[in-house]
Amino acid sequence: MEKKREEREMGMFFDGVIEAMPVFAKELVAGGVAGGIAKTVVAPLERVKILFQTRREEFQSIGLFGSFKKIAKTEGVRGFYRGNGASVARIVPYAALHYMTYEQYRRWIIVTFPDVGRGPVLDLVAGSFAGGTAVLFTYPLDLVRTKLAYQVVGSSKLNAQMSIKNELVYKGILDCFSKTYKEAGIRGLYRGVGLLGQTFTYPLDVVRRQMQVQRLSASKSAEMKGTIETLVMIAQKQGWKHLFSGLSINYLKVVPSVAIGFTVYDLMKAYLRVPSRDDVIEVVSNKRTSRSSSLHS
Repeated sequence: MEKKREEREMGMFFDGVIEAMPVFAKELVAGGVAGGIAKTVVAPLERVKILFQTRREEFQSIGLFGSFKKIAKTEGVRGFYRGNGASVARIVPYAALHYMTYEQYRRWIIVTFPDVGRGPVLDLVAGSFAGGTAVLFTYPLDLVRTKLAYQVVGSSKLNAQMSIKNELVYKGILDCFSKTYKEAGIRGLYRGVGLLGQTFTYPLDVVRRQMQVQRLSASKSAEMKGTIETLVMIAQKQGWKHLFSGLSINYLKVVPSVAIGFTVYDLMKAYLRVPSRDDVIEVVSNKRTSRSSSLHS
């Protein structure tokens, strides 16, 4: 009896917290949870894709399934999630900001420009602004995720020379942040972000990944200076086909990732009792109208 009463009181407490939360806070929570779950589900595919994009020698000729077998053998299950902590640490605030700012920008555009239609153009503009906002605040975590995922732990059967070669440069997220900042300052934490906002084509994503890990692989190739120089260097030295390395994995992961993300986001919005978009827009419009009327009066 006492346990049921405590559970009822706890439920009432959470109900009160949910009701007290503003809409934007609910959207932040819903977006963050959706992004974290979706990213974790496809983390093994993302790890292999990064290894392909950054041209790890051990993974160049063994393909997707061979890479899965190699990671499982040398690193175990944890190997599939190497760098996923940084990935989730980035994607949770990124997805939270992306979903929330998309909703906010969309409402602002509709309220400010009432004649604007509610079609794909509105979604494109709001989504573009939301994506730029989210990237600005979370890109350093993407850089850290790439560097951690690039590192490969050698098998205990490998000789001493190979073990030294595969020694981890970064011990974790904070260590990677610290060393990257000491090496190149703020610019180092945002290396490749000119590219992220313009990644409409996959080759630029490959260029971005290689720029992010160039200090880890500097002994193998000439230092990459900028976007065009890096693109040309990859095409000349690695072959133009490498500009599309890992593209098939991208196709494999994008469908479950997007589907899971939107499904969890909608479920979280329902759980947090987020009103429909039209209801929120009507409330905002009414508030602006009442403010305008009071000012005139």
